[in-house]
Amino acid sequence: MYYVLMGEDTAGSLERRLNARPGHLARLQALQDEGRLLTAGPLPAIDASDPGAAGYTGSLIIAQFDSIDDARAWADQDPYMLEGVFARVDVKPFRKVFPA
Repeated sequence: MYYVLMGEDTAGSLERRLNARPGHLARLQALQDEGRLLTAGPLPAIDASDPGAAGYTGSLIIAQFDSIDDARAWADQDPYMLEGVFARVDVKPFRKVFPA
């Protein structure tokens, strides 16, 4: 089943985010290589694809896991959680309808 992982950044986390990004992207690449990643990306703090110093408010990941517990465990081990980029990650089941 798919799950939505919505990470919420801590205030002033841009530098930590940039430092942890390679490890975060490697984990996403692994999900993609396994055919489990539907989409993923950051949430800019301003209405711009590159927010610069304004940074980000969080990130969204939609990926397949065997259970909600597995999705939460994956999120808990993400570099963005371990390095204090995310203050929290909400995990919810997701049923893909479109595109078919």
